[in-house]
Amino acid sequence: MPSKPNMIYILADDMGYGDISYLNKDSKINTIHFDRMAKEGIAFTDAHSSSAVCTPSRYSILTGRYNWRSSLKKGVLNGFSAPLIEEGRMTVASLLREHGYRTACIGKWHLGMEWAKAGDGESEIDYREPIRHGPISHGFDYYYGISASLDMPPYVYIENDRVTQVPDRITRNDDPMAFWREGATAPDFEHQQVLPELTAKTLEWIEQYKDEPFFIYFPLPAPHTPILPSEAFAGQSGTNAYGDFVLMCDDVVGQIMNKLDDLHLSENTIVIYTSDNGCSPKANYEELATFGHHPSYVYRGHKADIYEGGHRIPLIVKWPGHIQAERISDEPVCLTDLLATVADVLDVTLPPNAGEDSVSNLPIWANLPYEQPLREAIVHHSIQGAFSIRQGKWKLELCPGSGGWSFPKPGEEPAGSPLYQLYDLSEDIGETNNVVDAHPDIVQAMKLVLERYQESGRSTAISS
Repeated sequence: MPSKPNMIYILADDMGYGDISYLNKDSKINTIHFDRMAKEGIAFTDAHSSSAVCTPSRYSILTGRYNWRSSLKKGVLNGFSAPLIEEGRMTVASLLREHGYRTACIGKWHLGMEWAKAGDGESEIDYREPIRHGPISHGFDYYYGISASLDMPPYVYIENDRVTQVPDRITRNDDPMAFWREGATAPDFEHQQVLPELTAKTLEWIEQYKDEPFFIYFPLPAPHTPILPSEAFAGQSGTNAYGDFVLMCDDVVGQIMNKLDDLHLSENTIVIYTSDNGCSPKANYEELATFGHHPSYVYRGHKADIYEGGHRIPLIVKWPGHIQAERISDEPVCLTDLLATVADVLDVTLPPNAGEDSVSNLPIWANLPYEQPLREAIVHHSIQGAFSIRQGKWKLELCPGSGGWSFPKPGEEPAGSPLYQLYDLSEDIGETNNVVDAHPDIVQAMKLVLERYQESGRSTAISS
């Protein structure tokens, strides 16, 4: 296989497994470009983000390390938060740059950066000064995007380490689906135009570096709030505004695949599409249900939860000539696996202090023999810091409820609820029958695996 294929990693923000029609035969949103990508590559049915919310998932994707090993033990960062990725830690981008790639991050960062300050507080940010410890400090040659979610200030574009324009006004939107918090807004920033702007930048970058091996990390700001489908997509899904916004994301993927085709780059480009966590309740699950659409598919819960709907996400990979078309994989995988997979593609060995929780998925991609299961277990994490561990058909949740936003929320569990939950996913994919009391031996064994992962600092063997 070629030693240096191009790589494009497209990360949706809050998209559910059930939002892609290829993965959900009952989906009411017809995602033609996601479906085309899956038909030309491999789709995973048992893929998971390491966390049920965005900042920690992004940390794990780029570092190959479980998010709960970082300083962030629950919740997410905001647009002014300090950097989360430790200085000197290897990222997917730094590894690829070391091996001759041009690297770009275009989109939503949400991993913290160090803003210059003229005083205390967000109102005292000096927007005229460089920003330190952002993407270009973590392996990216180029960055263009926003500091956090599209509903979090500051509402400015950042190019490399500077804002493109200094904020000159304050904006907010209290509409539940089009919501964004009050904050400083630059003259060149319109929320409705952010997704098209980032897409145009990505297409431009592909064109500019078509003759060199490149890696583009493209974290979309959508379909997270504010849910703002453009006029061309309004009403097109046959559901609500969220469904229309999913179609707009689908079109983004279509534009990228078409650009690769036009430049004759498709054969030597790995394209990955996934989501940082499950769909948010901001999508209005009740309204979507009236149309017969279920973003979490058959899974319990949604974004923020320890239940499957919080972290089981779509994952599609396309690499013509190396990944056989129309393949489905039921192998459990995690988004922490990107770093080890990239190292495997390059045929390089990761150092002991990198990718501690990353397992190469290349054997699955290339349909090569491998020892099953690919990984011993996967650890999941909720917004409130609740843990679960998945091993084979068993899933142990070390909390009495959702650990997140769906019922029963932390502190709202019915009286007498068991402290832990154990589900046999082979028979109970909806996590409705807690069998924790019937299998104390399994509970104890899985707790010991989790404790070993926590205490040893890694869940994988050191590469030799």
